[in-house]
Amino acid sequence: MNYYLPLMLRLAGLMYLGLICAGALMPRAVNLKSHLAPLPPFIRRLYWVYYAFIGLCLVSFGVLTFVFAGTLASGSGLARALCVFLTLFWTIRLIAAVFIFDVRPYLANGLWRLGYHATNVVFMYLPVVYAWAALRGGRP
Repeated sequence: MNYYLPLMLRLAGLMYLGLICAGALMPRAVNLKSHLAPLPPFIRRLYWVYYAFIGLCLVSFGVLTFVFAGTLASGSGLARALCVFLTLFWTIRLIAAVFIFDVRPYLANGLWRLGYHATNVVFMYLPVVYAWAALRGGRP
């Protein structure tokens, strides 16, 4: 097994904490409450339920990656399958960040810009480390 891979996966697991923090700050950063106010109550609730489920997924991905880093690096069939899924998930999320979302109006200060760029670094790191684990896991 590649010596550094479990360490890189544990680092990825910790990076999810940053994404959780960024997600928790996002409603305030974009003044989400005022944007959602004109929507029907069902749509507002639907948004918050989706938002909570995404948060739950991030917490789960982070905990699983951190706790089972050695297993994910082992190259077993299930480990590779999960790493392929997470590679695709984060690759698509990176594409969305770059080509779909225009956050420029919300990057009103240096702190928001720094957070945005840090988040994109995480979006680049995660698919790379999961792809590495999927392709090279279990190999010396």
